[in-house]
Amino acid sequence: MATKVQSFMTSQPTQVDFPVTPLKETVIVQVPARLSVLEAVGFKHTCQKLTQENTPPKQIIIDFHQTTFMDSSGLGALVSNFKHTQEQGIALILRNVTPQVMAVLNLTGLDQVFPIESSSETPPIETDKPTDTQKSNSRKVEPLPTTHPSVASWMKRFIDIVGAIVGLVITSFLFIPIVIAIQIDDPGPIFFGQIRCGWMGKRFKIWKFRSMCVDAEAKKSLVKNQVQGAFFKNENDPRITRVGKFLRRTSLDELPQFWNVLKGDMSLVGTRPPTPDEVERYEVPEWQRLDVKPGMTGEWQVNGRSTVRSFEDVIRLDLEYQKNWSLLYDLKLIFKTVTILFHKNSGAV
Repeated sequence: MATKVQSFMTSQPTQVDFPVTPLKETVIVQVPARLSVLEAVGFKHTCQKLTQENTPPKQIIIDFHQTTFMDSSGLGALVSNFKHTQEQGIALILRNVTPQVMAVLNLTGLDQVFPIESSSETPPIETDKPTDTQKSNSRKVEPLPTTHPSVASWMKRFIDIVGAIVGLVITSFLFIPIVIAIQIDDPGPIFFGQIRCGWMGKRFKIWKFRSMCVDAEAKKSLVKNQVQGAFFKNENDPRITRVGKFLRRTSLDELPQFWNVLKGDMSLVGTRPPTPDEVERYEVPEWQRLDVKPGMTGEWQVNGRSTVRSFEDVIRLDLEYQKNWSLLYDLKLIFKTVTILFHKNSGAV
């Protein structure tokens, strides 16, 4: 049997087949050559439908022997299926994982989470369209997917490096007065580090000058979230110190992120970097925002980030950036950021 899903991303209806082969208490789901947003939605529905049958299988094997491209949406569907099958007490195993898929799993650390069978343990399932596995494995391909043109742009990376170096020089001049102000107002660590999710969901530690009290993370549950959806914001967060309010209003607290840009975890311009707990709440299409590197600034920052009140607005702005991206567009957003930097309504997320 096969499950089909129609595309909601294009005007032309498109169908994606996911052949399912039952073998006693095991079913094998074959993944197509591409696992992008359209296929990812169908992939999630296929696996969840299997778990909802009157007699669900004890084991679901995901066969990747045809798959040569998987972006963040495909990764999101895989993670969602894994969590769902665990809740149902069903084993989910990856089989015949291609180098392209394995590269994505290695990037995110999920190769240590998913049970993975090597291709030598069991032969691939026969299909109506035979695939020359040896020939496809011998082709020279990029180890990681180009999920968006900005990811492969060496000029964007060059601008990031130059901008990060300039930013770190500026930070060095402001470092001492900022440190003194933080210590006088609320003694403790100078920097605040937090785990965020970057390109393809890869986790990294983002750095800022500390603008909150020392035990801010422990008190987060006591603060009301004023926005809807998978992110957190409170305009009058009581955890923010007096100096912290100034640092946030002027965005000086974000200066250490130039180090994240220099390392390559972030870009000068991109999407808002979410926390892991936010990503855990994503539906499959929402993973698309992870197809580009997160940025110090972006659409959300120059279009009223302090007034954004729903996650749908964040998604809309992030996808708008991906749609409109060009090197010139990045430069325009950087210029807009500089012009509003000290606006009274600007402020960090």
